[in-house]
Amino acid sequence: MLQDKNAIIYGAGGSIGGTVAKTFARHGATVFLAGRTRGPLDAVAADIAAAGGRADVAVLDALDEKAVEEHARRVADAGGIDVSFNLATRGDVQGVPLTQMPVDDFVRPVTTGITANFITARTAARHMSERGSGVVLTLNSGSAKGSPMMGGTGPADAALDALVRNLAQECGPAGVRVVGIWTAGLPETLSPEKLSQFGPAMDDAAFQALLTRLDEMRLLRRSPTLAQIADTAAFLASDGAAAITGTFVNATAGIFTD
Repeated sequence: MLQDKNAIIYGAGGSIGGTVAKTFARHGATVFLAGRTRGPLDAVAADIAAAGGRADVAVLDALDEKAVEEHARRVADAGGIDVSFNLATRGDVQGVPLTQMPVDDFVRPVTTGITANFITARTAARHMSERGSGVVLTLNSGSAKGSPMMGGTGPADAALDALVRNLAQECGPAGVRVVGIWTAGLPETLSPEKLSQFGPAMDDAAFQALLTRLDEMRLLRRSPTLAQIADTAAFLASDGAAAITGTFVNATAGIFTD
């Protein structure tokens, strides 16, 4: 689906980013892996190369406007930017009631998330508009629809939802599509250790109860997999999704329906 396309993936060293990068490469894209830590990026690039794909690694912070612009210029000079996908982390803190949450913990995902996404999306959209085509992608949990105990995640998602719709309206006439994916609680990305970074410590029994609860909350009674989310992203980045822009695809397995 993505033969001969160039795709930048910010946060490519993470669980979702790495899976998306490998999927894009499997579909024929040259993937430009960007993130703050070289080790995980190199590991993803090695897997892609071993499978016969093409990957380039760049260590940069998506909040560094100059670094993002310089990297995008190099990709553009190497054949153009066809896809830009921001999957960088935001520093969300969850599991704490809003009435007990420090201001910094609440605001961080909002400011970090919208700033990083604005920088990367704006940069890519400028290059894409000059060529008359391209796809800007992003992902969040859909928590703007209302999710308790999620701290600043809901407002951060709401800001990103609005950015996608507004940028799509402005860049659509230049042939640029802007699309998001909603997903939430992917079991393969979770562990008690990871969750402790966002909230109170959790033992194995509580963790398994959480995974069961996530399944029960969905219309399909099962959680999405990393592979399914990556396949959804590959489709949205492809010409097969050429009529889709200015919206989010609900890939939550029915955790909400509108």
